[in-house]
Amino acid sequence: MPVPVLRIFALVLALSALAPAPSDAKDTGLIFVSNEKTNNLIVIDPKTYQIVKDIKISRRPRDMHFNADHTRLYVACGDDDVIDVIDVAKLEVIGKLATGPSPETFAMDEKRRRIYVSNEEGSSLSIIDIDQNIIVHEVPTGAEPEGVFISEDGKTLYVTSEVGDLVHMVDAEGGHVVQDVVVGTRPRRFAATPDRKELWVTAELSGEVYIIDRAKFAVAGKIEFLPPGMRKTDVTPVGLAMTRDGKTAYVTLGHAAHVAVVDVPTRKILGYILVGKRSWGITLSRDESKLYVANGFGDDITIIDAKTRKAIISIPVGRIPWGVAIDD
Repeated sequence: MPVPVLRIFALVLALSALAPAPSDAKDTGLIFVSNEKTNNLIVIDPKTYQIVKDIKISRRPRDMHFNADHTRLYVACGDDDVIDVIDVAKLEVIGKLATGPSPETFAMDEKRRRIYVSNEEGSSLSIIDIDQNIIVHEVPTGAEPEGVFISEDGKTLYVTSEVGDLVHMVDAEGGHVVQDVVVGTRPRRFAATPDRKELWVTAELSGEVYIIDRAKFAVAGKIEFLPPGMRKTDVTPVGLAMTRDGKTAYVTLGHAAHVAVVDVPTRKILGYILVGKRSWGITLSRDESKLYVANGFGDDITIIDAKTRKAIISIPVGRIPWGVAIDD
């Protein structure tokens, strides 16, 4: 006896409900934290601040970036010389991209299907073809490269050399260094003003942010920090985040356990926010209402209300958290 049409229709609906929808992973608000010593990503619910997943990945995860539609999260894993690829819907590793020795930070150009990754122990920048999983160029840099920033047109890269106290300008297509500029001691990471005129660079051991005029590729100024009650030697800026309107920058100050709030047009410090031990990576939520700070020696992250400039909560994660990425 044939199965009634209504029963078939009901069965199709039930199976459809069980199948994961491609859009399920998008804009979940999930908070991803990379932990260098426990070799995992901790995934946190944005509403309850409870840990919902502990993803075991390759050793020493550090920098993280989503692809454009947030279906994939790419994670640089320094001790295994790979970038792990996470399926955001399944919350599991689905692939790996080979890098040079000890990848730390990277930038993605999905239009050209390339990833540009600094290799800390290789003194080089790898230019990787995402689809073929091959390194198409290996660009020599100063020792211990870290920060990577790609220009808006995708033609130019900027890379810091921690030991060389340099920022390199790199031809992205040709795969070679075009020019260098000297900055402060141990330059780490970048942020760019939205008008494309300035590139801000943290200099960890000199306790400063250097400002580079992008048109001239020359230092145009610097900002020094000293939170109340801190010694100058404690001030070790690393992470940078800037609002989309280019008015405000946030700088993590490392061992000084504060985030500096800077007025970008005037370069004046507006205040300091107390966070955890060795504040490191920093991320703004898409609506710019919250800041997420990874505290490397506190084994936690601090979430800050950007309007009140006060910490909302600190959440224990893994050992030596490096950075935070938000699926929003």
